[in-house]
Amino acid sequence: MPSSNQRSILIFSILTTAVLAAAAALALWNGGETLPAAAPAAVPASGGDWGLSFSTEGQAPSGNASPAELKKYDAYYLGDTSQKVIYLTFDCGYENGNTMQILDALKKHNAPAAFFVVGHMIESAPDVVRRMAAEGHVVGNHTFHHPDMSSISQQEAFRKELDTLADLYQQTTGKPLSHFYRPPQGKYSEENLKQAQALGYKTIFWSLAYVDWNTDKQPSPEQAYAKLLPRIHDGAIVLLHSTSRTNAEILDELLCKWEAMGYTFKSLNELPAA
Repeated sequence: MPSSNQRSILIFSILTTAVLAAAAALALWNGGETLPAAAPAAVPASGGDWGLSFSTEGQAPSGNASPAELKKYDAYYLGDTSQKVIYLTFDCGYENGNTMQILDALKKHNAPAAFFVVGHMIESAPDVVRRMAAEGHVVGNHTFHHPDMSSISQQEAFRKELDTLADLYQQTTGKPLSHFYRPPQGKYSEENLKQAQALGYKTIFWSLAYVDWNTDKQPSPEQAYAKLLPRIHDGAIVLLHSTSRTNAEILDELLCKWEAMGYTFKSLNELPAA
């Protein structure tokens, strides 16, 4: 019969094995990424890198800050969670031949989207940006130079990044830029949220994204679906990158799959209180 010490070691070994097995299963469900612990219900909008915590498949994740805290600054990462609606958004740093195919898929599904552009995108691909505007999509402010805006504390410097982009867009399209703003790389501070609000902007984060931005290591369609289908949820603000070859190839089918799940697509202009 094992001694008391041997029994303790055996029990510890069994418990450790069980914990590791559970962690491995969780990581496998999440596509190989270990899920962080769920965030508390009310998190202050203090800043940092925007991040998400998924706890239940098909349910909205928790963010770095709660919807209630963000709303104080006209900031959002979720839309109307009472309806099966999706808000499609694309970050557009530059054009590499994929945006037109993305626009084609959106047009086919009559799906509105928001494109957050930087100065280089407008300067290098004005016809693409004009098409976004002509087809009724929201074109939002992703700043002119794409800096870490959380390092900018002066309102005038903050304003210049946004105003320079807005002026270039108006010169290029003849239309005013929408007052939706997305911080580059999701880096923000509470002061940034106040600065954007003072300029009349609504700050838009996201509640669903995946690693699609690395053009040298694009995910397969199967890998993309494994991330985007189980995690979709009511009121999702989805972040995709227009530079992604995978996104261009799968968007038509992805929208079909989401429609088959009962989802419809709305513009950021239809956000509650937007």
